[in-house]
Amino acid sequence: MAKTSACSYPSLFLIFSILFTSHFFLGSEAQTKPPVVEGLSFSFYSKTCPKLETVVRNHLKKVLKKDNGQAPGLLRIFFHDCFVQGCDGSVLLDGSPGERDQPANIGIRPEALQTIEDIRALVHKQCGKIVSCADITILASRDAVFLTGGPDYAVPLGRRDGVSFSTVGTQKLPSPINNTTATLKAFADRNFDATDVVALSGAHTFGRAHCGTFFNRLSPLDPNMDKTLAKNLTATCPAQNSTNTANLDIRTPNVFDNKYYLDLMNRQGVFTSDQDLLSDKRTKGLVNAFAVNQTLFFEKFVDAVIKLSQLDVLTGNQGEIRGRCNVVNSDKKSSLLASVVEDVVEFADQF
Repeated sequence: MAKTSACSYPSLFLIFSILFTSHFFLGSEAQTKPPVVEGLSFSFYSKTCPKLETVVRNHLKKVLKKDNGQAPGLLRIFFHDCFVQGCDGSVLLDGSPGERDQPANIGIRPEALQTIEDIRALVHKQCGKIVSCADITILASRDAVFLTGGPDYAVPLGRRDGVSFSTVGTQKLPSPINNTTATLKAFADRNFDATDVVALSGAHTFGRAHCGTFFNRLSPLDPNMDKTLAKNLTATCPAQNSTNTANLDIRTPNVFDNKYYLDLMNRQGVFTSDQDLLSDKRTKGLVNAFAVNQTLFFEKFVDAVIKLSQLDVLTGNQGEIRGRCNVVNSDKKSSLLASVVEDVVEFADQF
């Protein structure tokens, strides 16, 4: 019995040390909730579409029961929409090319896009054409998190849909091959701090990755990767152009929880951008904190998501309410053409 007790002390001491260090680390940052931007409200549709959130959640329950993999797909669409030119539904738009055709958006699930459009049709049937595709995307991603084990939270609504997209803007999206310095810089440019970065990275607690996004760690072999994981990933991805995919979280790949951070602590992160969070002193304490405290992770994740969901939003009379999420309304198609021309000019100016 004495031997067992003695062996337990280092583990308890380690956990206490992590909790103490992370408490001090987090306490040093401003602990303010993200404000609601002008034009948005938590009760925006309370009178005009009171059953909105019920319609969204009930439909998503049916979808995820058949295809749980759409949950991370919906969350990815939300992130890739908001980070480029704000939460305006631009990633939903078809284009030749559009945002979805850019390298950073490879792998966005068509089924998840269809789910957003299906919800749009149900909502507009219930309430009329008053709810934007941008707001529906936000709600669908929120419910995708909750219905797979994550936190439930209110989101401010009232966004309008954009009438343009930005292929060049997708270059702002952080890359999975980035080290922490590059990742922090990409997020800092959008006014996110280290806590936001580590919390939002926790979205990799579910979902799958294409071989090309992590093959850089297999050839040559990254010494910071667990050997068993490296062996399994190499078997899955014998070549960089393999069409196979791998789970981002090897412990609970279909559940939204804090196991992703335990993966990192065991050198089992898949992306460079993930695993390097444990190596960098600016983010290591946060990884440790979230690994031992799921409640804390959920709290910081929600704060960061609310902040993200309000980036450069269109409100009031700006933009439009699309009749279909993948195309602008007929009277705004000239604006879409102009945005494509501007993208081409901006791209040419880089050379």
